[in-house]
Amino acid sequence: MSEHSADCELTWRHDWAPHLFSFRTVRPAGLVFAPGQFVRLGLAGADGTMVWRAYSIVSPPAADHLEFYSIVVPNGPFTQPLAGLAVGDVVRIDPTVYGFLRTDRFEGGCDLWLLATGTGIAPFMSMLADDAVWRRFERIVVIHSVRRASELVYRDDLSAWARAAPCGARPLVYLPTLTAEPGPLTGRITNLLADGGLERAVGLALSSDDSRLMMCGNPSMIKETRALLGARGMTPVRRETPGHYISENFW
Repeated sequence: MSEHSADCELTWRHDWAPHLFSFRTVRPAGLVFAPGQFVRLGLAGADGTMVWRAYSIVSPPAADHLEFYSIVVPNGPFTQPLAGLAVGDVVRIDPTVYGFLRTDRFEGGCDLWLLATGTGIAPFMSMLADDAVWRRFERIVVIHSVRRASELVYRDDLSAWARAAPCGARPLVYLPTLTAEPGPLTGRITNLLADGGLERAVGLALSSDDSRLMMCGNPSMIKETRALLGARGMTPVRRETPGHYISENFW
C-alpha cells in the first residue's frame, strides 16, 4: 500500500438495512479522482496486520468528503469490523486511485446505460452527482437489480433525478428490478436483456451507434451481459480501441 495512506475519521453513517450501510470520511489531502474510480480502505486485522479492500467512491469529485457503500459479509474479515465503526472512528485510506469505469473512455454515443447489481450502484452515484455526465449524454438509463425492495439504496436520489435532472438535462430513466419478490419490474438484468423486456420497459432500443453501457456488479451478470452484447455486435472498450461497453466486477 502507499506510504501516504492516512487514518481518516468517519463523519457520517447511514444504515439502509442490517447488512447494508453507507458512510463518509474526511477526504485525504491531495486525493484526486474521476467518477467511477476506487481507492483501498484498510483496517487492522485480528493479528494486527492491515487488511485492505477496494471500495468505489460514491461521492462526486468536488465533494469535501468521501462516501462509500458497503455490504456486510457474515464473518467477513473486513466488512464485519467495518460495520462496527461509528462516527468518530477511523479507517485507513490509501489515496492511490484505481479503475477504468469512466465515461471519458467512450467515443460517440448519445445514450448511457448504467447496469448495476447490488453494491455495483456505488460508482454510478459518483458519476450522476457530477454535472459532466449529464452534459455528455442525451439520455441516461439506470437499471439497479437487487433481491428485495429494501436493498434499493440511494433510491431517493435516483428518483429525484428521474423527476428533474441537473443542468437542464433530460430526466434520468430509473428502473429498479427485483429478483426475490414482486415489483414493478421483476427478473435478472440478463434475462430482461435477452428477451427484450429491458428495452421495452425503458422505451429505448439498444444500438451500437447510440448506446454506451457500463456494467458493475456480480461477475456472473457481467459475463452473461458481455455475451449478450457481443451477440449484438457490441465490443468492450480497450485501452487503445473504442468500444460500446465497460464492465467492472463488484460484489
